[in-house]
Amino acid sequence: MEIKVYEGYDLEELIQKAKEELGDDIKILHYETVEEKKFFFFKGRKKYKLFVETVDDEELTEPVVKFEELLEKVEELIDRKIKTSLPKIAQNIASPENLPPHISLENGAGTAVFNEFTGDALHLLNQLVGKDVLPEVAKKLVKEGCGLDIDTNKWDLNTLTEKEALIKGIKRYIKFTGAFDKEDGKLKIFAFIGPTGVGKTTNLFKIASQLVIDKKKKVAVISTDTFKVGASHQARTYANILNIPFYSISESKKLRNTVEELKNFDFILIDTVGRSHYDYWRLGEIKEILSGLEEEINHVLTISCNYKNDDAFEVVHKYQTFFTIHSLFFTKIDETLKPGLLLNLPVETRLSVSYISTGQRVPEDLKVLTPEVTASYLLG
Repeated sequence: MEIKVYEGYDLEELIQKAKEELGDDIKILHYETVEEKKFFFFKGRKKYKLFVETVDDEELTEPVVKFEELLEKVEELIDRKIKTSLPKIAQNIASPENLPPHISLENGAGTAVFNEFTGDALHLLNQLVGKDVLPEVAKKLVKEGCGLDIDTNKWDLNTLTEKEALIKGIKRYIKFTGAFDKEDGKLKIFAFIGPTGVGKTTNLFKIASQLVIDKKKKVAVISTDTFKVGASHQARTYANILNIPFYSISESKKLRNTVEELKNFDFILIDTVGRSHYDYWRLGEIKEILSGLEEEINHVLTISCNYKNDDAFEVVHKYQTFFTIHSLFFTKIDETLKPGLLLNLPVETRLSVSYISTGQRVPEDLKVLTPEVTASYLLG
């Protein structure tokens, strides 16, 4: 018995070559696929290794596999490998329930938008669109982790995993503030703004808890929400638990004076009343109250992850007409299966991101956003 190895780029040609050299009575042990080294950004070609066992004369009386039957089995193995590694993309696209609301089957967007990608890159794009990531955003991010596949002349991933590819794109296109922390020795003021019901008060006190308990910082909280029944009482209760100063203020001058009294503190966190982004009059009132500290305040816009894309972009646009946004603070990630906003908003608006709220518990359910954390929420 002798084992011979044949190498080349076409599996069928290798089998035929083995048959010509050793005769029809050969036994295929197995085959391997090897990807050659990349050349710059070009993806290496796939090379096959075929392991063949020659048959002795004594063994010729035993039944042997027909070449046609063997080729069919090899083709079945290849097909099975492809099906297990790649999703049925065409089937997914053709199914309306798998399409996010911004893609329509009528205009062909679901099939034509990714025609320059192939393989694992196409799989990753399909996953992101399924999580409500806008197609153009998905393309921009995924392409950062791609190289040009020579065989197809299309873009495919050049990273070991899909998550690594997505992280590369996120690092390229999204800015992260990191944790709110004191670095330069100056007083830091953060005002939490946003629509009603997104969780501003709860998440403000998650930040306060981390700063007080973990960082040992001097923190004070000011609430300008004197409209909602019970809002001030809830905030004061949190402040009492943390044993930090709490103030309820509705006038710009008084706010300025209070901040002056707290100049020796490390952080001042300001809770504002929730207002519809279409209520210009009420947004103007919030701006008026904060106007005395406009250059000192970092405005943190809180956005719920269960918003639709169009609604979230409208919120950002309207609030930006009144405030200079320091960062986006995402809430209620636990209430959605399609958190595409984590990518869509920062990529399209170019605003930095800071934190994400993962539940209602104070202070546990809070994470600092990083490229790795963001990718995990999109890919699981």
